[in-house]
Amino acid sequence: MTSRFLQLFVMAIAILFFNSCAKKDQDYATMIIHGGTIYTVDSTQTTVEAVAVKNNTILFAGSMAEAESFKNDQTELLDLEGKTMTPGLIEGHGHFMGLGYNELRLDLLETTSYQEIIDAVAERVKTAKPGEWITGRGWHQSKWDSMPKELVNGFQTHHRLSEVSPDNPVYLRHASGHAGFANAKAMEVAGLRVLSDEGIKSYKIEGGEVLVDEFGRPTGVFNERAQTLITSHIPENTPESDKQAFDLAIKACYKNGITSFHDAGIGRETIALYDDMKANDKMNIRMYAMLTGWDKELLNEWYEKGINVDPDHRFTIRSVKLNCDGALGSRGAWLLEPYSDRPDHFGHETLPMEFVKETSLSGLQNGFQVCSHAIGDRANREILDRYEAALTELSKKGTDHRFRIEHAQHLHPEDIPRFAELKVIPAMQAVHMSSDRPWAIDRLGEKRIKEGAYMWQDLLQSGVPIVNGTDVPVEPINPIASFYASVSRKTLQGMPEGGYEPEQKMTREQALKSYTLDAAYGAFEEEIKGSIHPGKLADFTIYNQDLMTVDENQILDTEIVMTIFDGKVVYQKTE
Repeated sequence: MTSRFLQLFVMAIAILFFNSCAKKDQDYATMIIHGGTIYTVDSTQTTVEAVAVKNNTILFAGSMAEAESFKNDQTELLDLEGKTMTPGLIEGHGHFMGLGYNELRLDLLETTSYQEIIDAVAERVKTAKPGEWITGRGWHQSKWDSMPKELVNGFQTHHRLSEVSPDNPVYLRHASGHAGFANAKAMEVAGLRVLSDEGIKSYKIEGGEVLVDEFGRPTGVFNERAQTLITSHIPENTPESDKQAFDLAIKACYKNGITSFHDAGIGRETIALYDDMKANDKMNIRMYAMLTGWDKELLNEWYEKGINVDPDHRFTIRSVKLNCDGALGSRGAWLLEPYSDRPDHFGHETLPMEFVKETSLSGLQNGFQVCSHAIGDRANREILDRYEAALTELSKKGTDHRFRIEHAQHLHPEDIPRFAELKVIPAMQAVHMSSDRPWAIDRLGEKRIKEGAYMWQDLLQSGVPIVNGTDVPVEPINPIASFYASVSRKTLQGMPEGGYEPEQKMTREQALKSYTLDAAYGAFEEEIKGSIHPGKLADFTIYNQDLMTVDENQILDTEIVMTIFDGKVVYQKTE
């Protein structure tokens, strides 16, 4: 054998050895998932037989035969055993710490009468310390199956609540978060003269309302910004309770197949908490956080500092949340025409519109997405006007700004095409339709409901994506309920037959995309998650049945049986 031939032979062996080592080092999968229906939300291949994952990244999605080539002795094989898998679900608009604290405090989401609230408070009084505040959230008078005899503007009064808790101040937030209910002790602590001859009419709160009876005495209901009269006296959360609530929120997300969360408005304390969780490897969810617009100083600090896109994809801040009107249930949504069931009332502008314009300009100049809460048709129009003015002033029309309107629940028909024209994303929580539609017609009347409420299909057909979610803790975080509402437009009790305004239903494909790829797009993250595609993050949700094909009346029977986050199984349902 010549020396030249020997050299070539040695080189060939070395190349084969190097490639073999490289294959072992780079291409083997830590996990291969197979044995069920896998929906990718990827237009190139909508379903696959298997997914190969290396650590926290998807290596391959396709046939099982091809996936086998990524297997070695250390690869874990996860057999779905006929179950269904999708990309990890994204909660597109919620309040993370509110979710956690709902686990710690009185959870009133399932209450169906004033009496149930009284009973829940009376039970808590038994174990409360003297003078200790009792707080909770979740009541909604329009969802009760019976109403108390004494009502003011459609709301209950505090008297019976005050009777069961004479010594403990009580404050219970409305499910929407846009109103609250206090007992006499809470109003006394706040310095409000409940039995004053001159009543409470002198208490004026811009962007809010204190409901009073015929004698001018407070009923206990505080709407919108008037809530601060009470809430400013409630002791602040402790670092210990914050951490406890944070952990409970993580667990609730996993249990519901949620791997990413758009946190709709956080302040300094929550930012510090999340930074601490991230530093201690406890930010085990993908958090896309919006800075609260209530703190102008905070916004200015971040404008100067710039956006923070986390390379670890755990805690990103690149958006601002503005609260521009109230909720429909508390008649705080800002309308173009008065409420059908309160003809002297148009709702509330809870944030000056000039600040929306100012924030839009600052966002465009500093790279921050602006996300504005708007439920009523006037609020939506006013915000679209301010967005358009800012985009025009800075010659930014047509750019990839991805400004959002959160909720976009009730729109004037003329404003529906403006979302696509301005490239504004509607972040809409489909489950609100199921919960609100039966009584929303009383607030808006049939014409406004049919022409402009929950206009999902019209918006989708105009060319904009929809970001779905639940607005937890306004609604339970359960994504199956929101998926069902999206495709059926029925209440969670299955009414009415055919659904409300059925022409606005989403298809199942649209609904799944609104919880995955479109939600990722709403956070500038569609390149790293939202579909099952090589190179994206290994976050998956696994269900007990195929929610894309089961009969509509069986969708609500769908259960999350496993959640995979960052390539690891973090939740598994026990029998």
